[in-house]
Amino acid sequence: MMIRLIAPMLGALMITSVNVHAAVAEENCPFCSAASQTLRQEIKSMDAVGIGRLETDGRPDVDGIAMFKIEKVLSGEKLISVNQAIEASYFGPGKATKKFLLLGVDPNKLLWSSPLPLSADAEKYVEEIQKLPESQVERLEFFQKYFEHPDSLLARDSYDEFALAPYADVVLLKDKMDREKLLAWVQDTSKSPDRKRLYFTMLAICGKPEDAVLFESMIRSETPEARAGLDALLAAYLTLKGEKGLELIKEEFFDNAHSQYADIYAAVMALRFHGTEGNALPKESIMKTMHRLLERPDLADLVIPDLARWSDWSQLEKVCELFEKATEDNNWVRVPVINYLRACPLPEAKEMLIKLEKIDPNSVKRAKTFFPIPSPAAPKKLDSSSSVQPKSVDRALVLKANRTSIRVASVDDSVAISQLIQTQSNGPMAALPTVGKLNLWASFVVVILATVMLALVMWNIATNGGLVANMVLNLVR
Repeated sequence: MMIRLIAPMLGALMITSVNVHAAVAEENCPFCSAASQTLRQEIKSMDAVGIGRLETDGRPDVDGIAMFKIEKVLSGEKLISVNQAIEASYFGPGKATKKFLLLGVDPNKLLWSSPLPLSADAEKYVEEIQKLPESQVERLEFFQKYFEHPDSLLARDSYDEFALAPYADVVLLKDKMDREKLLAWVQDTSKSPDRKRLYFTMLAICGKPEDAVLFESMIRSETPEARAGLDALLAAYLTLKGEKGLELIKEEFFDNAHSQYADIYAAVMALRFHGTEGNALPKESIMKTMHRLLERPDLADLVIPDLARWSDWSQLEKVCELFEKATEDNNWVRVPVINYLRACPLPEAKEMLIKLEKIDPNSVKRAKTFFPIPSPAAPKKLDSSSSVQPKSVDRALVLKANRTSIRVASVDDSVAISQLIQTQSNGPMAALPTVGKLNLWASFVVVILATVMLALVMWNIATNGGLVANMVLNLVR
């Protein structure tokens, strides 16, 4: 109940922020999320890059500044040279035998981030990515060789390359994919959900119709490990099964009163993918399947934004009925309904807005205050030549911004910092128009406020008997 109280804001964000993100997010792997910049991107952003060794000074452990000698220069030949000694932050054994990737920024006075330890395979990998062709598809063919590599650095980096790649380019890799390996990996319960999502996405491209039988058994499994990455699993199943696969979605999730909320949401995500990226299902059939959730008032907010986005105005009367019959247990549905009506061009929608505002003026006010008038999604473009901005903060920017006082503890620390602030980076947002940026910031602020509100409510329930909690609840209502 408490979590769903913030759903009006989060659910209604789908109409606005999803449209803003569409130009960037939908082109990428639809179910993947990169953790950081890839090594290729990071190296490209640096002014000087080399491979070197730690110059031991007798200390058993180093806790601060250490000396490194460059053995190979990968870029920035005018700034660094072989056998040159440099100082960098380092925390680790004083007799490290591994080589290190050295990354420097600012040509006027090179500032080095914490050296990244490299295994023999990682050293070869770093050198090879420097020589990769410009063709995104050829690069992906190289990176897929490192899926599940024993060196976690390479396994993660190759995953991130696919997560950031335009989905259209991943599709072009179809004939180069190893279907048998992918099938083995998705059945391995030790694999993480994020990896499985990528592998299911690839199997949707290179899989065979008979694979749908395996996928259906996994979907129906009662073992959580077998259903890891369920959203991508369902999307792959629908791709291979076609329109007939929608019956399983209805039976197992939308019409099943015992289905868990997370699983229903995964099913919605799979349908959302097919409504925007996939070509395996007719849009009309997808929308009709989503209509099933309108019969469940506690879940209707999951699909109303999508119907508005796809200009499905056939449910005008139904969504208004949901607004009118909403209770304290599901009144989060009201803001998405208002945004649906605001997006609808039919004259009846304007009349219904006036009527519903008399019933609950606060919900109408919240919708108009937090969200601009929603607009239908633009037609998708599968242009494999499109470029994708990195999702994380460029370490070079971090270093330059702090070059007078920075002292980076470790590569892992700087990656963590990048992850923490990547939603505020000038990655995907930089490619968006000003209005799009404002929408994103508005969405960000709403989510933060909603999170703070929830924290306050829970704290007061635990400490003050819920006095302030009741006040907050009254405000939300």
